Amino acid sequence: MPLTLVDHRAPASLPVFLVAGKAIEESGADAAACAWARGNGFSGSEGAVLTIPRPDGALAGAFFGIGSNGSSPLIYGKLARTLPEGEWHFATPPKDPALAALALLLGSYAFTTYGAKATAAIRFAAPEGADAEGARRVAQGVFLTRDLVNTPTNDLGPDALERVARELAEQHGASFSSVVGEDLLAQNFPMIHAVGRAGAIAPRLIDLCWGEESAPKVTLVGKGVCFDTGGLDIKTASGMLLMKKDMGGAANVLGLASMIMDEKLPIRLRVLIPAVENSIAGNAFRPGDVLKSRKGITVEIGNTDAEGRLILADALALADEEEPELLVDMATLTGAARVALGPDLPPFYTRDDLFASALAAAAEQTADPLWRMPLWQPYAEKLRSRIADINNVTSDGFAGSVTAALFLQRFVEKAETWAHFDIFAWSPAEKPTCPVGGEAQGIRALLAVLRERYR
Repeated sequence: MPLTLVDHRAPASLPVFLVAGKAIEESGADAAACAWARGNGFSGSEGAVLTIPRPDGALAGAFFGIGSNGSSPLIYGKLARTLPEGEWHFATPPKDPALAALALLLGSYAFTTYGAKATAAIRFAAPEGADAEGARRVAQGVFLTRDLVNTPTNDLGPDALERVARELAEQHGASFSSVVGEDLLAQNFPMIHAVGRAGAIAPRLIDLCWGEESAPKVTLVGKGVCFDTGGLDIKTASGMLLMKKDMGGAANVLGLASMIMDEKLPIRLRVLIPAVENSIAGNAFRPGDVLKSRKGITVEIGNTDAEGRLILADALALADEEEPELLVDMATLTGAARVALGPDLPPFYTRDDLFASALAAAAEQTADPLWRMPLWQPYAEKLRSRIADINNVTSDGFAGSVTAALFLQRFVEKAETWAHFDIFAWSPAEKPTCPVGGEAQGIRALLAVLRERYR
């Protein structure tokens, strides 16, 4: 990480004074520094940085504005991209030291694989009360997610995604297997095969297991569409520009799995990722086709661009056979979710009110926003097919995120708790903790729920 979170303040460490609004004198800085801030018109606006010189011109510290109306607890991530290189510490205690420490790490992220520059090398002392090691573990999981989403498909097809998952399994002593190509048909994953068979790289189902077999079963399922042309119902050129991120669900569950295994939570973790490309070729599945699923439900294809729910359905059916205590799926599933809630507030769906309440509280606690949406059963009628058990899309285009969740619900019966997350996995604007690009969504809140429930 370009920013290193250290446990102890170095002797030469420079102070960061936090300023709420124009209350510069309340920051704890000396009179000369406060006069410098006023002379430079520093108002303490959220995210503003003003370095403080010594008489000889060397750095003496910095002011950092946290706003007057209660800033985001993650605003401190901006320090990782604005402070000069060197040793630093908070001279003013942040209100939430744990989130401040995490924000510093997250704000230092840069995707440098293809030549972009890293952020400045900073060593920052963890604020008192923060779990520095825990923050590092979470940041590593978030960075794994971001790196995967940011990597273009020419370097991250289904086979490369499998390699990443395999390496993660090896790192933590987890078991690993995959079902590839025609073996998907032999082992009864027909919809994963149908969606991915037109791709140059064979489709596959990735399967990672970790933890004691007797421990509570928690299963994560991630949509791994490494690129989505839309299939024969082809997307527009502009609609394909971000489709390298259509495996964002897989990236997020791998990031969460990394956190869980790093933390050694006492659960039996299983990660299932159907990994495909939704491509166009002579053997591509077609609008009007009827596919038989692993669960035996027949699905009429109303649109080949609604492919994510098809591959998830087969993976969810497999996961459900084990009757896990908690079954979570994450997917960049619908544009309707973005229309409803925008890119920064992912909706989730569950029948379990207690789990939903715990997750909402955790989302607030971790500054990892989520919003519960309804599994409105009357809308299930919109997925009716005249010739099959169900259609993969509705005919009227309304409530697209809700009806996608209702489609997936058909494939889950035995899990004690099931939750579906319709995420964007992308930050379209720079934030204090994230540049424009791939983003982890919901997994820090989920980790908090798992900690509370199982640790």
